[in-house]
Amino acid sequence: MTKKRILIVEDDAALARVLSDNLTFDGFEVQWVSDGNAALHAVRTFTPDLAVLDLMLPGMSGFELCGLLRRHGHTPIIILSARGQKADKLRGLNLGADDYVSKPFDPDELAARMRALRRRAAGRASALLQHGELAVDPAARTVRRQGQPVELSAREFDVLLTLLEVSPRVLSRAQIEERLYRWGGGLESNAIEVHVHRLRRKLGDDVIRTLRGVGYFVPVEPRA
Repeated sequence: MTKKRILIVEDDAALARVLSDNLTFDGFEVQWVSDGNAALHAVRTFTPDLAVLDLMLPGMSGFELCGLLRRHGHTPIIILSARGQKADKLRGLNLGADDYVSKPFDPDELAARMRALRRRAAGRASALLQHGELAVDPAARTVRRQGQPVELSAREFDVLLTLLEVSPRVLSRAQIEERLYRWGGGLESNAIEVHVHRLRRKLGDDVIRTLRGVGYFVPVEPRA
């Protein structure tokens, strides 16, 4: 499967590296540029599936860049800026941005918004992830099994969603931990095993499988 390409236009090198590293870890192909002219060149040569734009860029402003990108293409655009005033948001959206996220931002929210834009670009409006008798809504953070709601803790839901989004790829405990805790937070030594055990108890033993000595995965098709 071809990796989705994300273009980051951000002059804050530290923030751009964090975004780039995390998106790359999530399986995206990422290109980072720090100004508008470089972004225009990257759109022609890199052909991104989604662009994340800062507004306060050297030279060409993010507003000007957003307008140029929208007039000359249909690449989904998320503005990511410290300028959180209503007037700035309305200006960005009116210029053609598909979404506007203010800094400081919640990385999980940004990831959810990016997934939603990619679904819309691919013609899939529904946010639900279907897996056998399970229906998982990442935005509402709800799970239903055979139509009935299943109560999960926040971390249980995060583990399930992490494995579903990369299915059928196998993730080691360390990889799951990195995805869940890379933005901070405590971690117990056996946390992932405990969460997987509880998920199996609530959702069925075959939803999450173990590849001995390697890690955990959700199969493409559950067993009948």
